[in-house]
Amino acid sequence: MKKPSFFPVLVGTGFGSGFSPFAPGTAGALLATLIWLGLSFIVSEACLIWLTVAFILFFTILGIWAVNRLEPYWGEDPSRVVVDEMVGAWIALLAAPSGSVWYGLGAFALFRLFDIFKPLGIRRMESFPGGFGVMMDDILAGIYSFVVLIGVRWLIG
Repeated sequence: MKKPSFFPVLVGTGFGSGFSPFAPGTAGALLATLIWLGLSFIVSEACLIWLTVAFILFFTILGIWAVNRLEPYWGEDPSRVVVDEMVGAWIALLAAPSGSVWYGLGAFALFRLFDIFKPLGIRRMESFPGGFGVMMDDILAGIYSFVVLIGVRWLIG
């Protein structure tokens, strides 16, 4: 059988993090969090927000494309595809203040909890076909994580 092209594999596996033998989804979300944390120490808060939004938009579109290219080879919603977890983590991280390791880790943890347990309609998003369905459940998990983290920041002050 033919192998998938390199670029969809690179994108879909989150630059290879999806090949992790242990918890590939967590590895993808962790990579996204580490990228965000690294950027948060070298760019302004406004620039970080814009970069994060750009990552979300760019990798959502590219992720849908990559998943649609990879599913014929790897099957429906393959565990190696983690670009969706990266996008979801970046959505949650929009609620974290720049340079805050604790809020960054909190966003990561909240996202993974919502992604793993899939409450409040998240599981229904998987019923959409192809790459769109693969991406949508993680986007919704990221949105819920964002809302919870904003609430926590408001409560703490």
